[in-house]
Amino acid sequence: MSKTIILIPSRLSATRLPNKPLLKINNLSIIQHVYKRAKESGVGKVYVATGDKEIAEDISEIKGNYILTKKKHKTGTDRIFEAYKKIKKKIKCDYIINLQGDEPFINPNDIMKLNLYITKKKSDIGTIATKISKRCFSDSSIVKVITKGDIVSNKVSKAKNFLRYCRNSKNKNIYGHVGIYQYKTSILKKFVNFSQSKTEIKHRLEQLRAIENGINIDVVYSRNKSLGIDTIQDFVEIKKKKEYKI
Repeated sequence: MSKTIILIPSRLSATRLPNKPLLKINNLSIIQHVYKRAKESGVGKVYVATGDKEIAEDISEIKGNYILTKKKHKTGTDRIFEAYKKIKKKIKCDYIINLQGDEPFINPNDIMKLNLYITKKKSDIGTIATKISKRCFSDSSIVKVITKGDIVSNKVSKAKNFLRYCRNSKNKNIYGHVGIYQYKTSILKKFVNFSQSKTEIKHRLEQLRAIENGINIDVVYSRNKSLGIDTIQDFVEIKKKKEYKI
C-alpha cells in the first residue's frame, strides 16, 4: 500500500494578507486549524513547512510537528520539496500531500478521499474541486479548474486548465479548486526543476507549470464548499460564520 505524508507550507509574508497563518478563529490560529484537519484525516504524518519561527512556535503550542526551511521560496511547492528532502531519510513515502495553509476548514474526509483515489489510480498529481455558481466565474480569488469530464458523475477526471477569470460561462465542467495537491515523490522532484512559465507567474497558479510540461493532474470531486482565506474580506466573513454560528 502506498504511503503518504502531509506537508503544509506556511509563511508570514503573504502579499494579500500578511501574518495570515497566525490570525485567530475560535481561539485557534489559521495554521493550527489546518494542522488539526490534516491530523484528523488519518492519512499519514503531518508537518508544517515554514521559514518563520513564529509559525513554528505556534504549531509547537498544539504539540504539532514542523520543519524549518529557508525563509524565502518562489512557491509553496518549492518549500515542501525542501522540507521533504530534510526528512526523506527518516520517513519513506510514495506520495506527498501539499495542503495549503489557508484552508482552515477543509473536510478531513476530503483529504482521505483524495489520497484514496490518487493512490489507487497511481496518479502523477491529484487535487480537489467542488461546484461553484456562475457568479463566481469573475471572482479572481476563487481559482477555477476546467476538467475533461463531469467529476460530479464520474468522481474524478483530468484537468484541462486552471484559471482565475472565466469569461465564457458556456464552458462545461468548471469547478472551484480547493487548495490541496497530492504528488508522487518522483513527480514532485521533476516539477520543482521545471522553470516557472510566464503564464504561471502572471496568474499566480503553480499548477499551470505541470500542465504546460505534460504532467497530468487528476481532479477529485467534493460536495464540500471550500473556505480558503486569501484576503481580509475572506477572513472577516469566515470568522463571523464560525464564531457566531447559531
